[in-house]
Amino acid sequence: MNVYTTDRIRNVVLLGHGGCGKTSLVEAMAYLAGMTSRMGKVEDGNTISDYDKEEMKRHFSINTSVVPIIWEDTKINILDTPGYFDFVGETEEAVSAADAAIIVVSGKAGIEVGTRKAWELCEQYKLPRMVFVTDMDIDEASYRQVVQDLQELYGKKIAPFHLPIRENGQFVGYVNVLQQRAKRWKENGEVEKTDVPDYSKENLGICREALMEAVAETSEAFMDRYFGGEEFSEDEIRQALRVNVAEGSIVPVLMGSNILARGIYTLLVDIVKYLPSPEKRTCTGINAKTNEVYNADYDFAKAKSAYIWKTIADPFIGKYSLIKVNSGVLKTDDILFNQHKDVEEKVGKLYVMRGNKPEEVKELHAGDIGALAKLSGATTTDSLSTKANPILYIRTTISTPYTCKRYKAKNKGDEDKISQALQKLMLEDLTLKAVNDSENGQTLLYGMGDQHLEVAASKLFERYKVEIELKRPKVAFRETIRKKVDVEYKYKKQSGGHGQYGHVKMTFEPSGDLEQPYVFEQCVVGGAVPKNYFPAVEKGVQEAVLKGPMAAYPVVGVKAVLYDGSFHPVDSSEMAFKVAAMQAFKKGFMDASPILLEPIASLKVVVPDKYTGDIMGDLNKRRGRVLGMNPTEHGYQEIIADVPVMELYGYNTDLRSMTGGSGTFSYEFARYEQAPSDVQEKEIEARASKVERAEE
Repeated sequence: MNVYTTDRIRNVVLLGHGGCGKTSLVEAMAYLAGMTSRMGKVEDGNTISDYDKEEMKRHFSINTSVVPIIWEDTKINILDTPGYFDFVGETEEAVSAADAAIIVVSGKAGIEVGTRKAWELCEQYKLPRMVFVTDMDIDEASYRQVVQDLQELYGKKIAPFHLPIRENGQFVGYVNVLQQRAKRWKENGEVEKTDVPDYSKENLGICREALMEAVAETSEAFMDRYFGGEEFSEDEIRQALRVNVAEGSIVPVLMGSNILARGIYTLLVDIVKYLPSPEKRTCTGINAKTNEVYNADYDFAKAKSAYIWKTIADPFIGKYSLIKVNSGVLKTDDILFNQHKDVEEKVGKLYVMRGNKPEEVKELHAGDIGALAKLSGATTTDSLSTKANPILYIRTTISTPYTCKRYKAKNKGDEDKISQALQKLMLEDLTLKAVNDSENGQTLLYGMGDQHLEVAASKLFERYKVEIELKRPKVAFRETIRKKVDVEYKYKKQSGGHGQYGHVKMTFEPSGDLEQPYVFEQCVVGGAVPKNYFPAVEKGVQEAVLKGPMAAYPVVGVKAVLYDGSFHPVDSSEMAFKVAAMQAFKKGFMDASPILLEPIASLKVVVPDKYTGDIMGDLNKRRGRVLGMNPTEHGYQEIIADVPVMELYGYNTDLRSMTGGSGTFSYEFARYEQAPSDVQEKEIEARASKVERAEE
């Protein structure tokens, strides 16, 4: 592939709701740019950007892929992102590397939750954007409705550039609102000029007015002229559009059909014309030596620096670190320094990814997106620079996963392989986390939703040939006591030779501190139990609290006091006193009004205003206590509640179905509280049946 300078590069991320047509839009672009001789289909599993086996099987995007489209003398790096919320981490990575966005909306489905989320992401990253309305070949598609809804949501900055022309239910051409001229497609795909149909004239007037208003809003001088009834010239309009689209104060709306590859030519022309090249964007880091701000600003004349925005770790194609060059020009055999890992690495070859196919290039200029192979210690969000000029860029904020399941190897002996394979998946996907919960004897997998975890399990099998079972996680209950008891236990064994003898008198009571398992004290008088056996007694208590007598959960908040006992000069041993203390604990614990404590989480749910009633009702069913509500931006409410952790299983799926996918939640452990009697009975019963099964 040729080398492209910064001014001839556009980095454009495709955003939108799942199934709105992002991947098929990439296919149409690639076909029109002459990269492919025929367009692939998502259903057939033969598209450029959906190359993963899981994507082919499920017919939707799971990973972000880069497809460079060469249009005339410009390279447009298209970042095709997943639309489903379970794979939001991929989208967040792509947005961090983009300089502009195209929000894709299905003309048939209209504005969806994913459309709004895409807009919010663009706002967060201050990305200039266009809206592209797909599915215009479908009779029920309504471009006018989409424009109207967008204007209601986002105001006068929405500027429709085109109108569709339909005849006999067919999408046959478009009206250019700016030029007020119509064009029709010929059989060979070219366009011919035609008259604006009478039925489009009223709509053209409305859209032209909207476009002029958007232009007038951009400066006071334009506003005065607009209100004075003056017409703007075509050149003035184009110049205003160029500046204001790049600033994000005007959002053009275009339309077309991916399947027929219509409207795509105009889209590619407008991407080059209106969306900014990296040199028009700012980019700052910190110089690790001087602690000063480093304005990289995609300047090719400055020292080399780059940012790793994504990692591909595929067993078939190897490990690639996808980078964006933030300053300077990267060349083959450059030596780059990773300040985070304190390591220098020789780059070797430079690549540009086209889906999953690496293509070699000689240079990568500032602002370009490329890939480096086999960087040993580098991970996503690391910065690369020179040792003389070590630069650190702000790491991208990636969503935290809150959905978790317990996983177990299907085949014994696969545990190590699974652990290694998961490390590789987590290298690629920062929203996937494997946690070893040794306290409850389980390994947990955290993800963005149930579908995310299923895909991870499927990837383990497809790529690494290991199988895991996903199950409901065990809840980390605790056991404690509510009253004081006095216990005596004598451990005595005689079997020829040395016997065993340990005798303790102890009290057990609540310590008042649920953070600590136990507090041990002794107040033995007159050497009834020699000092050298005190540690053995404490060891007995220490081991006994690991698995409580009620339901084998860890014990917390117990104060154990050794106050008397007796010993045998020959038969007493540390072992005997340890056993005596353990047995005393078990006996005393069950007499001291034992209870189960359950973990309580502090939950935050953010939903559009209209769903707050449903959310409150659902939280009540989950034994939640709503503590308060705060209005946030964009007409959302944040609901804060305390909810038992066991009631949060499956919450992600329920929240999405209640709010149409617009609700999000987060939680953290707050404290332990006494479990209701029905929950306690259930847990003790489950424990008893486990013991029975084990004995059988």
